[in-house]
Amino acid sequence: QVQLVESGGGLVQAGGSLRLSCVASGRTFSSYNMGWFRQAPEKAREFVAAITWRAGLTYYADSVKGRFTISRDNGKNTVFLQMNSLKPEDTAVYYCAAEDPPYELGPRNQNDYAYWGQGTQVTVSS
Repeated sequence: QVQLVESGGGLVQAGGSLRLSCVASGRTFSSYNMGWFRQAPEKAREFVAAITWRAGLTYYADSVKGRFTISRDNGKNTVFLQMNSLKPEDTAVYYCAAEDPPYELGPRNQNDYAYWGQGTQVTVSS
């Protein structure tokens, strides 16, 4: 079992930056693959980024590639999402998730992730 708590969301103007954090507690954080997903109003939750537990391989949605960076600090049980050049369409609730490796469906499939945080709101104004 692992518990996840996100922070760092807020209101930012288009072109600005935010850094989301997700702190994990419980079972050894370093053994989980970690992901970020988001859900905009009246839309389905979608994949944003993921990072593997061992090699630190990263994966990104096409819509955020080149603007967002996922990273992790296993010593601090924390995964980060650095978001730059934010756009109004990035507005959503952002969720952190943990996956017990190995992937069965792949890093982009939310059904592979067993543990979820409560979410943090990101609002980008135009």
